[in-house]
Amino acid sequence: MPSSHSATVTALAAAIGLQDGFGGSVFAAALILACVVMYDATGVRLHAGRQAEVLNQIVYGLPAEHPLAESRPLRELLGHTPPQVIAGGLLGIITASMIYMIISIATRITL
Repeated sequence: MPSSHSATVTALAAAIGLQDGFGGSVFAAALILACVVMYDATGVRLHAGRQAEVLNQIVYGLPAEHPLAESRPLRELLGHTPPQVIAGGLLGIITASMIYMIISIATRITL
């Protein structure tokens, strides 16, 4: 499943670049936001999910009388793999480009 967060921020950056130009400061800020979100999805969140998986295995191995034995399991599916993030990024760029083309064609027809 492609990363929806990556698709959203890359669509935002691409739309800003197509509308206002790729050399502007607004595009630069959107590009940095996209990089941070995509890094977070593949790095921090993915590793937090893997740590949650290990912690859940530890808790499952505790004796029944231990206070943590009845605790609720941690969420393990937190991040995305790099291919999922790349797919989301490509989906965002394609979506923004298609919408930009549709709007461009529609405005030329009405003029």
